[in-house]
Amino acid sequence: MLKVGLTGGIGAGKSSVSGLLDAYGAVLIDADRIAREVVAPGTPGLAAVVEAFGEEILAADGTLDRPRLGSIVFADPERLAVLNGIVHPLVGARSAELERAAAEDAVVVHDVPLLAENGLAPLYDLVVVVDASPGTQLDRLVRLRGMSEDDARARMAAQATREKRLEIADVVIDNDGPLEDLEPQVRAVWDGLRTRAARG
Repeated sequence: MLKVGLTGGIGAGKSSVSGLLDAYGAVLIDADRIAREVVAPGTPGLAAVVEAFGEEILAADGTLDRPRLGSIVFADPERLAVLNGIVHPLVGARSAELERAAAEDAVVVHDVPLLAENGLAPLYDLVVVVDASPGTQLDRLVRLRGMSEDDARARMAAQATREKRLEIADVVIDNDGPLEDLEPQVRAVWDGLRTRAARG
């Protein structure tokens, strides 16, 4: 089994890369998806978040109001740390469970947005960083996701710097350009990962 950590700043295009790797045959363990599962209605995770932040972070249907919670925690590092302290251990436990279920010769790709921030690089055989310039990130967040420029900048500032991410990278995928430039790069990376996994 080859354990790969995949990360990138918000708006860098990590989701596009993880989608391609998944299509090529990687076992994809998506930390964001798991983070949603562990705070779904009726879970101990959601109960703990409500206890820490109050009922106002719930939508009318009882689900977590993610934009409201995001507006609270991304403006306050201490409150973000509280949230991470609840969610990260739950995500880690579920990720480990999914990894154990993968085949011995699998390429297991852990899609982890906060890999650099949480010092997780040593957990993986190698780290792939999807890189884009801050200007490109900001443009995508505002133009494609509809964020205000202030909100986009706050979210970018809450993450590791580009330099910190690149420091931990074993492989860098440049995603400053259009999607058609991305796919050949990801295919080449995948071929390398498969070769490495086959070597054991």
